[in-house]
Amino acid sequence: MKFTLSWLRDHLETDASVDEIAETLTRIGLEVEEVTNPAEKLAPFRVAEVLTAERHPQADKLQVLSVDAGNGPMQVVCGAPNARAGMKGVFGPPGAYVPGSDITLKVAAIRGVESRGMMCSVRELQIGDEHDGIIELPADAPVGAAFAAYAGLDDPLFDVALTPNRPDCLGVRGIARDLAAVGLGTLKDLPVSAIAVSGANPIAIHVEDCSGCHAFAGRLIRGVRNGPSPEWLRKRLTAVGLRPISALVDVTNFFSLDRARPLHVYDAAKLQGGIVARRGREGERFTALNDKEYAVTAEDCVIADEAAVLGLGGVMGGELTGVSEGTTNVLLECAWFDPVSIAQTGRRHQLNSDARARFERGVDPTNLVEMTDAATAVILELCGGEASDVTLATAGDWNTITAPRTVNFRPERTAGLAGVDLPAREQHAILERLGFKVTGSGVIPPGWRPDVDGEADLVEEVARINGFDKIPATALPRREGVALPTATAAQRLERRVRRAAAARGLDEAVTWSFIGEAEAAPFTDGIEPWVVANPISEELKVMRPSLLPGLIAAAKRNLDRGAASVRLFEVGRRYREDGEKPTLGLLLAGDASPRGWQGGKAAPFGPFDAKAEVLALLEAAGAPVANLMVFPDAGPTWHPGRSATLRLGPKTVIAAFGELHPALARQFDVPAATQAAELYLDAIPAARSSSRTRPAFTPPALQAVTRDFAFLVPGGVTADALVRAIRGAGKALIASARVFDRYQPDGGELSLAVEVVLQPTDKTLTEEEIAAVSARIVSAAGKLGARLRG
Repeated sequence: MKFTLSWLRDHLETDASVDEIAETLTRIGLEVEEVTNPAEKLAPFRVAEVLTAERHPQADKLQVLSVDAGNGPMQVVCGAPNARAGMKGVFGPPGAYVPGSDITLKVAAIRGVESRGMMCSVRELQIGDEHDGIIELPADAPVGAAFAAYAGLDDPLFDVALTPNRPDCLGVRGIARDLAAVGLGTLKDLPVSAIAVSGANPIAIHVEDCSGCHAFAGRLIRGVRNGPSPEWLRKRLTAVGLRPISALVDVTNFFSLDRARPLHVYDAAKLQGGIVARRGREGERFTALNDKEYAVTAEDCVIADEAAVLGLGGVMGGELTGVSEGTTNVLLECAWFDPVSIAQTGRRHQLNSDARARFERGVDPTNLVEMTDAATAVILELCGGEASDVTLATAGDWNTITAPRTVNFRPERTAGLAGVDLPAREQHAILERLGFKVTGSGVIPPGWRPDVDGEADLVEEVARINGFDKIPATALPRREGVALPTATAAQRLERRVRRAAAARGLDEAVTWSFIGEAEAAPFTDGIEPWVVANPISEELKVMRPSLLPGLIAAAKRNLDRGAASVRLFEVGRRYREDGEKPTLGLLLAGDASPRGWQGGKAAPFGPFDAKAEVLALLEAAGAPVANLMVFPDAGPTWHPGRSATLRLGPKTVIAAFGELHPALARQFDVPAATQAAELYLDAIPAARSSSRTRPAFTPPALQAVTRDFAFLVPGGVTADALVRAIRGAGKALIASARVFDRYQPDGGELSLAVEVVLQPTDKTLTEEEIAAVSARIVSAAGKLGARLRG
């Protein structure tokens, strides 16, 4: 929500400084993100007079001006068609930054003639869209004066971040009310001028039950002149980033920002028959004011006449009945729509508007006629005309919606819930200053506070107006002595693997748990994914079945920005048909090692890089790494020849790793050699609990013996199977076995070299004992069809 200081002072009588206002707003829960002042960026620009204007000797469309900005004549080359001697405009000296052109002025030669600055247009100073010529100021404008101060642009702009439960503060009036309640000023009364009514409204208005529209106040205003808005209104809208369009449209935008009350105007001459708020029908379409065509659905609330749909109620009007310079009769709409219906319609059509932002949060339902009169008064003042009486059409449940709500409130609860001890009388005074009505049975919230429906909400109002900074810091009670551990075994496991991944040089990523259907589809394994019933957007409607889509997207962003090597991991949840699954995902993309004299040519990551990370992390997690079995081909997500799963037995999958399938890499636009892995933390068996303490570390007293074996292995025998067979040949002596070399000449047999470590426990091994173990190793390998290489 953006507003200027002068706009705020239209509602609040205050002498508070900009800093005081910003600090107070944040203190009462309306966080100020930024305060800017347009005058600061326009500080170098001065009011100047054009003394002379002569034709440029080298260009017909340029003039050489002599300009006085208070420091004597300066030569300026100008191409504006309206530049002439005697006029006054805005001059930018050398060194000034021109925000609309994104340039810093300097002394330069233009077609051989020196120019020392420039005369500026409205667009170049970002105070409007006009750019056909330079700014023309009145003859009495003081030469040399700061332009920002002269033009009234020294008006600080506040940008406030609002929580969704404060729809009243989407209008300047609501923010002023909060500041008045905290004592920073006095809220001004804004009485509505009496409207001279000339007859009943001839346009019939009807609201159907269950349409999503609960009330529609309409008034016909005849004989209007829809020209440009006055300067004060254009300044208001331009200051907060809105483009002035015409007086009628600008009035509706003004009330949306000023009172948090969206309005709409129809060109009455373009209406065919009466107006009805109803549900959409099959095949109906309309072109909205954003020039896009929309097909309405039966779930949408539409405003229609007897011939066609005119717009999506509460979201956006249609081009068909939009007002123009030729509009003379206008129908003013002030309606109230169901917030849930508005939110669903806007999301369904991916259509955002200021009206939707306000209606879906809740607009005051009790002031429709009052706001219609207020807007009518401004329209009559700016555009003239005659107003009819107001027609108020309502649905059957309107009385229930507008009926006062009483919320029970016990002042003593404020101390218990918020830690603030205030007298009951002071709490009641705070609520009354906010517009609440305190009765004997409780508190009646005003119509502009639909978010207040419980005692805790009232406590919050008291606490924030009293000041969140005044809530004392109170330590929670704790037991005497050492606090009991609170982390569960699963939490401790996640902490261990997170620390281990970071220690190995992987960068932690935190990605969305929601992804799009297209991103989720390759990872569902044919199972219906979890779909969010009320998603943030269509791109975030599926609960991720895997952590890899988020990591792939993060890696792509880094690679697109020039990263040569990406090493990411994430600990989170994936969502499968049988529940949430704690998982660690990792991804390796780009070059495994940088190019340089130490490492030579850069090389991409390979599947064994992913396997090494997986084994290290599983060991940190306490998994029985030595007992894991490698099964090739991890599934359709992975490269069929460059991936595998690690399992405890044939069914319990602990992890999957390898290269992404080439089709998947193309779909996500990442390098073909991208490696990834997922560790299924819930599948790792829990350590056996024991009351016994861990035995002391006793390193072996005898030196280990290492022997190398090179086997010719037939096709179909994996390295994992060979290593397992070797380890099983002498479990009492064989401490470890690992493949350290692989060789296969063109068309020849595959050779695997295995290092075996023998660890004696009670005596040094003799050559005969080593030979016996070696024979058992060769025999075990021979059962797989492997033989020693000659």
